[in-house]
Amino acid sequence: MGASSTTSWEAAILDGGPADGLRMRVADRPSAIQVTYPCELDAPAGGVRAEALYIYRRDFRVKSEPLRYGFDGASP
Repeated sequence: MGASSTTSWEAAILDGGPADGLRMRVADRPSAIQVTYPCELDAPAGGVRAEALYIYRRDFRVKSEPLRYGFDGASP
């Protein structure tokens, strides 16, 4: 599903974890946001890449901008 011209964008901020304080705009109030960081490989891997994955979950108590997403240390 792509964002259309009628999509409502809202400000959001990430709390905790490696992306603490990161601000962004989100559409349709997603329940989770995935953040990845590239990992350095010790040797060429033939096109393969490795990324660290972090999950942030929306704080449903926050009803207005900026929406808040808290780091989920137990994910994925």
